[in-house]
Amino acid sequence: MVTVRDLKVALATALVVVAGMSFTRAQTPVLSSRIFDWDTLKVEKTNVGFRRDVVKSPTATLDELEMHITTLNAGQQSHPPHQHVAEELLIIKEGTLEALVNGQTLKVGPGSIVFQASNQPHTIKNIGTGPATYHVVQFQPPGMLKK
Repeated sequence: MVTVRDLKVALATALVVVAGMSFTRAQTPVLSSRIFDWDTLKVEKTNVGFRRDVVKSPTATLDELEMHITTLNAGQQSHPPHQHVAEELLIIKEGTLEALVNGQTLKVGPGSIVFQASNQPHTIKNIGTGPATYHVVQFQPPGMLKK
């Protein structure tokens, strides 16, 4: 049988947990205006080319903003088709790519922008003879970030 004392202990515990979660969120600094200089980004080799991580941080309006730059070697695919809650923009810098969008594979080149909607299968492949580079901007709206 649940007693009044049990309810009080449970309520006090819940208040401490909620306060702790609020404190933790408040301690994570939100991204402020800044410049990300291409020449200062660390280049990491991957199995399919190269990656430059730019930022992965909460903002004033998003649980998380993640940006990176991928360079795919000729004939390489970023990853198998997959989907996630986050929305993404891919901004093509150089090369010729095929992007899976709404179930269709479409050719895109420099200056093109690909928008991947939430929970839509997507992937991208370099179909050119040289490297292809694109910028990825991923948005995690409030409450959607996996904890």
